[in-house]
Amino acid sequence: MEGHEHQCGGKGGHPCGANDNIKDAYSKMKHDNTGKMSGDYMKNMKNQMRLLFWETTAACNLECIHCRRLDVSKELAEDDMTTEESIKFIDELADAANPILILSGGEPLYRPDIFEIAGHASKRGLKVALATNGTLVDEEKAKEIKKADVQRVSISIDGADAKTHDNFRKIEGSFEGAIRGFNNLKKIGMSVQVNCTIAKHNVDQFEDIYKLALSLGSDALHVFMLVPVGCGVQIADDQMLTPDRYEEVLHQIYDKAQESKIHLKATCAPHYFRIMRERAKKEGITISPKTHGMAAMTKGCLAGTAVCFVSHKGEVFPCGYLPVESGNVRKTNIKDIWDSSAIFTNLRDISLLEGKCGVCEYKKVCEGCRARAFYDTGNYMAEEPYCVYQPKSVSNSK
Repeated sequence: MEGHEHQCGGKGGHPCGANDNIKDAYSKMKHDNTGKMSGDYMKNMKNQMRLLFWETTAACNLECIHCRRLDVSKELAEDDMTTEESIKFIDELADAANPILILSGGEPLYRPDIFEIAGHASKRGLKVALATNGTLVDEEKAKEIKKADVQRVSISIDGADAKTHDNFRKIEGSFEGAIRGFNNLKKIGMSVQVNCTIAKHNVDQFEDIYKLALSLGSDALHVFMLVPVGCGVQIADDQMLTPDRYEEVLHQIYDKAQESKIHLKATCAPHYFRIMRERAKKEGITISPKTHGMAAMTKGCLAGTAVCFVSHKGEVFPCGYLPVESGNVRKTNIKDIWDSSAIFTNLRDISLLEGKCGVCEYKKVCEGCRARAFYDTGNYMAEEPYCVYQPKSVSNSK
């Protein structure tokens, strides 16, 4: 998905456009070592939409214990957006913004029209990614994915071995299926990344999961920290890491990221961007794309500011884990929802952050996880409950 330009020039020498998605922007500024261009991009002062996750269907062949869905079905739902509604939505999205469009589910490959949808989005100029559990990606499906001009496929692998992964996914053989699907895509030259949700069941396997991603030839490893929403609420007490353990894992991720062997991204882990700055300051390093890759161009919670989520029913949420509906694309143009939603407006105003998040010196680069705050308090602007950091103003007052 990366381009080949080395300078922030683009065609005709124009500067990096505000509407560049992160992949395009990174390709233009990855050799910058000042951090200025990436810092400006990170701030995203105009709140450009950069990632849109679309749950194309609720149907799935697995029953993962951490899934955000409480109503997983083996069959396509009657209230999934139709092909016609999907095409209309894509057209409105392409007219409004230039995000990377991630087709997810459920299991998106359950939709018989998923390649028509992906192909149309690509023709409209959107970069399209596909998020799948991998078990349905046989050699023929892999070819269809490539033909639809999907730029990257993410496959979820939630354990370093079959026992750990299959227990989490609740279907025996799902680990082998995911690996097989991954290899089928790599064989035909597709860009593939590993997604992994870290929780108590696999936290001690992080090193081995990292090595597995490297051995597979993965283009990236995106590490998701469990968010207690949907089915995650039911397993929160059993699977959520303690704040102290959470902090330790983020330091592990930082250490591995600095090896530069793979693009390693901490997701749903806003405190990572505070840790990255603490560590860089201690090491005397200026944060830039050259030193920290795409992590230098982004920040913590992006819900409603650079990211949004569209459900299979067309509901729009700030992210897939924050269940506060902001509109519905079946009724309202996505541009109008993005520009005018009161919920999105609140999330874009960091002065509304409460508790220690509101006074934290890192709030501009972290903001805390708004979904975890909502889970803990019912208030998405409350302080992040899984953060051990004490802001200087709080520490000094004690």
